Amino acid sequence: MRIRDEKKESLIKQKAIEMIVKHGFDGLSMQKLAKAAKVSPATIYIYFKDREDLIETISVEEVNTMTELTLKGFSPDMPFEKGLKKQWNNRAAYWINNPVQARFMEQVRFSPIGQKVHCKIKQEFSNIMREFVGNAIRNKELIPLQTEVFWSVAYAPLYQLIKFHLDGRGMHNESFQLDTKTLNTAFKLVIKSLKP
Repeated sequence: MRIRDEKKESLIKQKAIEMIVKHGFDGLSMQKLAKAAKVSPATIYIYFKDREDLIETISVEEVNTMTELTLKGFSPDMPFEKGLKKQWNNRAAYWINNPVQARFMEQVRFSPIGQKVHCKIKQEFSNIMREFVGNAIRNKELIPLQTEVFWSVAYAPLYQLIKFHLDGRGMHNESFQLDTKTLNTAFKLVIKSLKP
């Protein structure tokens, strides 16, 4: 029996994420992954039973990492504006500091494997956010909205600005860098649209 090597396992996961981001799920084969990670295909099977297990494992781990970072310093009892601002700052930090992993998570979310991953992840994040929104509505800090409408208004502007930042280009292909002033301008508009 071969001993697990955490460094090799971590490298395999990182190379898998990079390959999926660059070539999509169809571009990931165990043979190509082994070559990219400079290990034998047999080594990969020490850590993962098959390709699907590899993708699911990486996805669940990354969702949990993202969740932990998104909740850092956040409480569902915070006043709505302060809590949403904390969410914006945490989410922006995750995406900007982990662009490859964040793009990987986008691909997972909109793939058939996304539903399987959703069933395996901790529900802590959803419960905390549900409590946060419920508190804000009860405290008359937030208008009641359908979940999808709330998310689209509260977070879609942030994610679009982050995507412009990661691409380094804005709407007219000009250079774009997300700064605090731009983030705060967008945030104030979002808050204005969500408050009663």
